[in-house]
Amino acid sequence: MNLLHIDSGILADHSVSRRLTAAIVTQVVADHPAARITYRDLVADPLPHLTGAHLMAANARPEDLDSQVSADLAASAAVLEEFLAADMVVIGAPMYNFALPSQLKAWIDRIAVAGKTFRYTENGPEGLAKGKKVIVASTRGGHYSSGPAAAMDHQESYLSTVLGFIGVTELEFVRAEGLNLSAASKAAAIASAEQTIAGFGNLKLAS
Repeated sequence: MNLLHIDSGILADHSVSRRLTAAIVTQVVADHPAARITYRDLVADPLPHLTGAHLMAANARPEDLDSQVSADLAASAAVLEEFLAADMVVIGAPMYNFALPSQLKAWIDRIAVAGKTFRYTENGPEGLAKGKKVIVASTRGGHYSSGPAAAMDHQESYLSTVLGFIGVTELEFVRAEGLNLSAASKAAAIASAEQTIAGFGNLKLAS
């Protein structure tokens, strides 16, 4: 089994999403000791955001590209291949200002590629990245999973949409929210998320 571990929290050792993705990966490895893990830290090694030059390069001759665009294309290809090769993907996705970290959005822009992870057909778009299980460690300072505040969630809702669009049908969120409300709320949220992870047990891959 190939496992791709993605972190995007900007708080280093203080990041709850990083703590949870580490716990998820530990649990997965306990169930699948032969798992091959690829780790990508989108903060320590950020991907550049998409540019017009990057998009136009897809139709350009390699010899016409400058070195920076060529390097960016090579990095993008490596990111896409990591994703395509993964049987399971564990993503740390904190909520910043109601949405994703821009570092994680840059990664998504590298894996949502027409002809590779989705295609347009006469019957509408079709996701091509099938057969993967994705687990997202979702962390939020407030409560956005229900009630009026749910309308402000452009984090989990976006991930559900874009991952579903490219063909991921087995998506699970491990959520810790209310982290910034109080010390007690933070402790309770982390404990609940870690209890969920501990209860995974014999985590199965996508069918």
